[in-house]
Amino acid sequence: MRDHASVVTVGAGIVGCSVAYHLSQLGVTDVVVVEQGPLFETGGSTSHAPGLIFQVNPSRTMTEFAKYSVDLYSRLEGDGGPCFYPVGGLEAAWTEERFTDFRRRRGLALSYGVDAELIGPREMRELVPIVSERVVGALYVPSDGIGKAVRAAEAMARWAQTAGVVFHAGTRVTDIEVSGGRVRAVVTDRGRIRADLVVCAAGIWGPKVGQMAGVSIPLYPMQHQYARSGPLAALKGQTGEASHPIMRHQDGGLYFRQHGEGYGMGSSDHEPLPVEPEDIVDHGEPGVMPAAMAFTVADFEPARRSAEEFIPALKGAELVEGFNGMFSFTPDAMPVLGESDEVRGFWAAEAVWIAHAGGVGNAVAEWIVKGTPSIDLRECDITRFHPHARRRPYWLARGVEQYREGPTVHHPLDQMYSARDTRPSPFHARERELGAVFFESAGWEIPQWYEANGPLLDGYDEPWKARKGWAARNWSPIAGAEHRTARERAALFDLTAITKLEVTGPGALAGLQRVTANQMDQPTGRITYTSVLNDRGGIVSDLTVTRLADDRFMVMTSTGYGYRDLKWLRDQMGDDVTVTTACDTGSLALGQGESPHLNLPPRGEEADQMPDDGSVSIEDVSNELGCLCLWGPRAREIVSAASGDDFSNEAFPYRGARHVTIGGVPALAIRLSYVGELGWELYVPWERGEELWDALWEAGRSHGMIAAGTAAFTSMRIEKGYRLWGNDIHTEYNPYEAGLGFAVRPNKGDFIGRDALREARKAGPRRKLCCMTLDDPEAVVMGSEPVMSGERALGFVTSADYGYSVGRGIAYAYLPVEYSEPGTSVDILYFNERYAARVVEEPLYDPEGARMKV
Repeated sequence: MRDHASVVTVGAGIVGCSVAYHLSQLGVTDVVVVEQGPLFETGGSTSHAPGLIFQVNPSRTMTEFAKYSVDLYSRLEGDGGPCFYPVGGLEAAWTEERFTDFRRRRGLALSYGVDAELIGPREMRELVPIVSERVVGALYVPSDGIGKAVRAAEAMARWAQTAGVVFHAGTRVTDIEVSGGRVRAVVTDRGRIRADLVVCAAGIWGPKVGQMAGVSIPLYPMQHQYARSGPLAALKGQTGEASHPIMRHQDGGLYFRQHGEGYGMGSSDHEPLPVEPEDIVDHGEPGVMPAAMAFTVADFEPARRSAEEFIPALKGAELVEGFNGMFSFTPDAMPVLGESDEVRGFWAAEAVWIAHAGGVGNAVAEWIVKGTPSIDLRECDITRFHPHARRRPYWLARGVEQYREGPTVHHPLDQMYSARDTRPSPFHARERELGAVFFESAGWEIPQWYEANGPLLDGYDEPWKARKGWAARNWSPIAGAEHRTARERAALFDLTAITKLEVTGPGALAGLQRVTANQMDQPTGRITYTSVLNDRGGIVSDLTVTRLADDRFMVMTSTGYGYRDLKWLRDQMGDDVTVTTACDTGSLALGQGESPHLNLPPRGEEADQMPDDGSVSIEDVSNELGCLCLWGPRAREIVSAASGDDFSNEAFPYRGARHVTIGGVPALAIRLSYVGELGWELYVPWERGEELWDALWEAGRSHGMIAAGTAAFTSMRIEKGYRLWGNDIHTEYNPYEAGLGFAVRPNKGDFIGRDALREARKAGPRRKLCCMTLDDPEAVVMGSEPVMSGERALGFVTSADYGYSVGRGIAYAYLPVEYSEPGTSVDILYFNERYAARVVEEPLYDPEGARMKV
């Protein structure tokens, strides 16, 4: 066995083989893949997966993974047979509600470049004659099909082996050595391999492998039933793998694929059956496939009845095979990819299904070799999990819920019900008194609207009050009343959930100058909005940076991706960086093998090589400071009534910051607004939060101030044209395309992405983020819908909402530059209906001038 490798991959299932193959394609061949089972039917999920590949997904990232996988598997061969059968895919509707949702899903397919069509029951039965006449219709994707997982894994491995990649079967990992915060070696029962980098592609064993390195891999193995029938009379004489399209019957919690003369069916129509990773059987037991457990007949009975109703030809058919196969479920049903922020050099490629394994392997290899993958992976990044989500009880609760809710029609604003109330803000009690309806983000409980504001609706007679259908789910007209009241008077918004980082030390300015594209060398008390770029000029993040002293800065970034940004800052600011972040315990007990604190390791190769002067320190103070925002035209009158400090325009200009006292409570006041109104963000010590709320509440009563939720906040920021990272901007876009040229200073000196930024400015954008308004004053869209010119999809909606002040539905999308001129007419396809829209000048809302520019 080789005693050193640049990369050691743990697991030779389809994901591990895909990573190894794509690394070798990029020229990295000093790779060792260790597998505890045999090659290539390893006994993990790859070995029993039925291989159905449905490409359309609400996530564009997942759709891109599946599209890539289809293309890759179509080009691979193994054992003399194909690795992909392009039989097509049908998502069947058993109810009108489901078929209505397929109208929306066809829009997703158009948005993400997948050819899909809606078909009726006759067309579906022409494709699969044995389907019941009761079926309402289907979404048909001709390019979907069946991936032969083991065959594809072996084919990729063989290619990698010809390039020099080494595979070791029957090799169990017993430890992963870590020192100085970095992976050093993989220890196996056959020897020790020094490693520069480890990729964990162990599937259902991922949490165990991660635990060896001190890394949280947030997934839980769940049993999933699959059964195969004997020959069916209706399929007699069928040869080959399959001729029927694969099918998904979500109303019955089932999917189907043909096996020659028989049919296979998978069911999630049973109570979740989680498995502790430690309880998975060993490979050494004869005749046992570890990831396939005994078939539980009683659990399958409801599914069998549904299957026979859907395919009458299955009635009375013998089941010749049945097993409970294990698959990985994560808290948000997305993969776990990328380098851990807990241990350097430890990478995850976990919770990946066959449909996405080809695309994931390519993306992870690109990430490792080039530093940035070609598609944005924010939704899959392992660092998206905050401390509260790095514990096994949380994984279990959310994994069970994901399994149970999987077949339902999902709305983008649907909320999880498990593992809630883990991160209430310091204002939570006051918000509950006002009847707050809470949504959750990164564990935080965030008011969406307040039932106490219901009476405000009596003051408005507007078409948006009668919103119906899909757009009215998880919404209340109270949001519109809160929006208008904030615009006309003032409102308190709770923004505690934003990630707050304090960057200090002699090297703080130089470090921030390197990682940001705007000028950080500002006077004390000055606020700067900046893009953060990668080497390709893509927007890694957008930050609000406040200079509090020569060597002290407060950095505010997103809620959900705050730890991702924290890792990026640490990795890019140089060797002499230390990071501190305390882990809140919330209401969940700590799980097995997890630490109550995250002390992110320094950058240096060895701990004793680290300089000891602490030139840069990054501290996550998100759990120490509450953030209460007072915004609206009466904000200055209200805050002045509660404080003896001077909040006049002359004493406290826009983008200024200073420490103040409000109602006897010390706070850091920042004059900034994400909604387009006068006001301040007020950062207060956690334990003084309620005092600050009460002081402002008392001062605001005579001015008609209210508390307002995120629904109003979102519609106000879209009206004003402020970008949201993860929706309107991310690593696939540069600042000039996004309309953020003002947030970069290419001539300030060297910084990450400067060369690419200059090239982008020189070339000019080929697409632009455009604001559109809908012609129908009652229409509203939700996001991800395709923007059409004739039959051509120009782009898709990144952010959308109703503009309650301008009286129009608003949508943003990246459009080809020739379609970006104000006045250009387009259509937005919403549930397969065309909504007329036109490109308009930004911003739509201006508090100092015209209220509506449409």
